[in-house]
Amino acid sequence: MAAVDIRDNLLGISWVDSSWIPILNSGSVLDYFSERSNPFYDRTCNNEVVKMQRLTLEHLNQMVGVEYILLHAQEPILFIIRKQQRQSPTQVIPLADYYIIAGVIYQAPDLGSVINSRVLTAVHGIQSAFDEAMSYCRYHPSKGYWWHFKDHEEQDKVKPKVKRKEEPSSIFQRQRVDALLLDLRQKFPPKFVQHFSSDLEKKIDSWSP
Repeated sequence: MAAVDIRDNLLGISWVDSSWIPILNSGSVLDYFSERSNPFYDRTCNNEVVKMQRLTLEHLNQMVGVEYILLHAQEPILFIIRKQQRQSPTQVIPLADYYIIAGVIYQAPDLGSVINSRVLTAVHGIQSAFDEAMSYCRYHPSKGYWWHFKDHEEQDKVKPKVKRKEEPSSIFQRQRVDALLLDLRQKFPPKFVQHFSSDLEKKIDSWSP
């Protein structure tokens, strides 16, 4: 069985380097995010090119490709970093957001992932409710369907058992038989047989005044 790449499911992981936490601020947070062991960082981004050429981050505006920027900072607890695709100095497309809380990096879920998670949670709850309801459903040919709960069992244990006389048929059975007979009558209506022959009818007509 092939191993699953950790980058295929970044929403379920986090990353932290405790040695950076005491010195983490707005000026160093991008360097912290670009650590080699950080699974959220793309090493083919323009930030790496700027770093290798010892340029300032302002040069990112003149480049085209993937880049990381500091979107929001609330020192020393919260930092938000955005991954975006730059197409021109004035046009960018957001790709993902990451938030850093107390030095721990997480990927912010996108709208599709949030909706998918909520739908799965709702469907699981509905399915569990149906399974629970079906566990209390009972059926007997003479009684039909009914609900049987655990508190009914406790009440039945407390009450003295009285032997009831078995009836030849129940109301449920009689109603079902009547419905079946009515259905058969509608599908196969009775045919009335003509008892008088044609000769006898002629004689009766001749006798009549």
